[in-house]
Amino acid sequence: MADGLRRAVRYGWFEALRVRSFVGPDNQRPSFSTIRLSLEAAVKVVGVLLLMLALVVPLDYPSRATVPSVQTASPPRGSWEGLAIIVNHKNPVGNLTLWQLREIFLGERQWWPSRRRVVLCALPAGTAERQTVLRVVYAMNNKDFDKYFLWGMFRGEFVTSPTILRTPTDVRRFVASTPGAVAYLRVSDLDNSVKVLRINNLRPEDDGYPLRLRVRPSK
Repeated sequence: MADGLRRAVRYGWFEALRVRSFVGPDNQRPSFSTIRLSLEAAVKVVGVLLLMLALVVPLDYPSRATVPSVQTASPPRGSWEGLAIIVNHKNPVGNLTLWQLREIFLGERQWWPSRRRVVLCALPAGTAERQTVLRVVYAMNNKDFDKYFLWGMFRGEFVTSPTILRTPTDVRRFVASTPGAVAYLRVSDLDNSVKVLRINNLRPEDDGYPLRLRVRPSK
């Protein structure tokens, strides 16, 4: 198929040159009938070329990787729970879009509307909570996450990297005592000491909430 396609291209190019220059093989001006036959031959070659291209080149359907998956049913509530975005009770913000949340977590927005500096908190690498945030919000892996903030601090774009806290209890205490702090916790790890933000106007228990992970296995 490929050899035939190359021959068709060469033949079509040769015919096009003959018609364009109106010069015959003996360097004499051809007759009108010769020009007409050459034009007809060129048109046929183009038609064959297009047909062969249609057979060789696949149709440009979007791949499965570029088409968002459509869930026909929500996962059972018993096996999944929301990952809440939490702030200090003094923070006036009540709702963020997922895109705004990403800007905050990436350090592109470093100040709250209350003029307090954003203080990022994170759980250790390898935890299911951190993996969920890396996948949904950062669109990075752990290595890219570390490089991103290290390079940003080197260039002076960030004052500091996210504060890593070992346990959900440590996260709650830190957020409750730091007015600009923002972090994430499982719904099952929440208490009244922190404020839960809505994301895309959805609470963690609502259908369609973007940050969800499997319930922690029972010990």
